[in-house]
Amino acid sequence: MWLGYAIALVAGYLLGSLPTGFLVARSRGIDLRTVGSGNIGATNAMRVLGKGPGLFVLLVDAAKGAVACLVGPWLAGLVGGDAGADWPRIAAGVGAILGHNFTCWLRFKGGKGVATSAGVLLVLMPAALGICLAMWLAVVAASRIVSLASIAAAITLPVAVWALDRSGPLQGVALALAVLAIHRHRSNIARLLRGEEPRIGQGRAKAKEQASS
Repeated sequence: MWLGYAIALVAGYLLGSLPTGFLVARSRGIDLRTVGSGNIGATNAMRVLGKGPGLFVLLVDAAKGAVACLVGPWLAGLVGGDAGADWPRIAAGVGAILGHNFTCWLRFKGGKGVATSAGVLLVLMPAALGICLAMWLAVVAASRIVSLASIAAAITLPVAVWALDRSGPLQGVALALAVLAIHRHRSNIARLLRGEEPRIGQGRAKAKEQASS
């Protein structure tokens, strides 16, 4: 049983560790780690590369989480694990998020895991994802600050999971993912407190200037 969970976790990590934003930017001769916010996730990719490439990075990063959850039970079943249980899905999904955030291909520096977490939730608990997405959209509409919306969605996640599934194993996982997401946004939180976090569109010109220099 535990071997199956471990295999699902490792497989999820390897899938999640694919540094999508970094690879897309590198194909255009840009190191995404040195421009904009320095993050390899979809928000910085969109800021530096434009909406099309940024959306592509967003979708692929989300797909990493979803696919990991879908194949996790199958991998666990290969070694005699319970392919119908929740834990292989959870293990693979958590692995994908950790892989995205701490990719082994970039010295364990990666993105912030928001899109990959959304992909995981799409499979594990789509209703909770819907609630978090509604919060994200509401905060973006009100503030035009993506990082603030992501932090608000992270805080909403464990509350939504608790309201929807009070007895399930996802409660602790949801709380851990929320803490991890907020921790990954600590630099954004510092800029928010200083009033320096860019709003949508504000950082685009500076990012392009950095990319071309």
